[in-house]
Amino acid sequence: MPESPSVTSGTGVVPDDSEAGSGAPAARSGDAALSGNGASGSAGAAGPVAVDRETLRLALVVGGLVLAVLLGFGLGRMNAPAGAARPAGATAGVATGGSDGGAHAHSPGTGAHTHDGATVTQGGGDGATGLSITSAGYTLVPSTELVAGRAGELRFQIRDDQRRAVTRFAVVHDKPMHVIMVRRDLSGYRHLHPTMAADGTWSVPITAPDAGPWRMYADFTAVADDGRQVAVVLGADLTASGAYRPRPLPAAATSATVDGFTAGYAGTPEVGKSVPLRFRVTGADGAAAALEPYLGAYGHLVALREGDLGYLHVHPEPVRDGDDVTFWLTAPGPGSYRMFLDFQVGGVVRTAEFTLTVP
Repeated sequence: MPESPSVTSGTGVVPDDSEAGSGAPAARSGDAALSGNGASGSAGAAGPVAVDRETLRLALVVGGLVLAVLLGFGLGRMNAPAGAARPAGATAGVATGGSDGGAHAHSPGTGAHTHDGATVTQGGGDGATGLSITSAGYTLVPSTELVAGRAGELRFQIRDDQRRAVTRFAVVHDKPMHVIMVRRDLSGYRHLHPTMAADGTWSVPITAPDAGPWRMYADFTAVADDGRQVAVVLGADLTASGAYRPRPLPAAATSATVDGFTAGYAGTPEVGKSVPLRFRVTGADGAAAALEPYLGAYGHLVALREGDLGYLHVHPEPVRDGDDVTFWLTAPGPGSYRMFLDFQVGGVVRTAEFTLTVP
């Protein structure tokens, strides 16, 4: 990843509908005195003063109503939800806890929470990313329908913790946004680079060749309002309509062939340890292929874990080791992984696929 990535931004922001909270002014309490009997008259009055029964009854009714109102207000204050009280002097109609009026307040990227009623769970914390639709205060919001074999368009937004569309991203590996699409059984793979409209909507043409469940990953570095750069990988499930026939994962192998090129690697990944994997690509004659820079490097490697589809974006060494391209991989846990190596020769990008088993 470049040390000083450039920044791209749009001009439009599309905030979600928000509900501004309203507050009630602090209640004032006073003393109410009701008298059932009273005496009045001048000094030396000889007898008691008669009380009007109708006046007394009316006074009791009014007093009871006032008492009920005061009691109800007090109970409402006692049972108010946390965060509902507005600070003194706050203006009605201005939300103090985000665009949802404080009803969805949480520290960015921590814990499980909900968005529009859908439960969102953070990643497992073992090094694999892309396991949740929300992380680090950012949320992936796709708006796409895929039909197997039919050309379509992948569309989505990245929104911040105030549900505003994010429009400022750092350019990393030559692009501000990397999208990986993979079929649930790991038999299909796409590496896409969408373009962003001024309102923060990303889009890219796509044709889903196989029906079934797919997983999309948005790999980006957002630029916050204060200039901080936050690297995030978010994931969401999509479905390409049609009959789904899952395929078994191919056997583990350290070499793969694509379009007459053979890609192979040396190295044994270990759980929790960063291990170098040295890849070499050769042509049909066995000679090293004339690799060309692709996305700022001589190769691009993504590894996905079978099962939960945990995402590992593996970065290469900036300088080649002879004809080899070295990537450093840390396996988050034992199991089977599918690795996808993108490389470019003669202006054409090809993808070699490997199954990897980590004991």
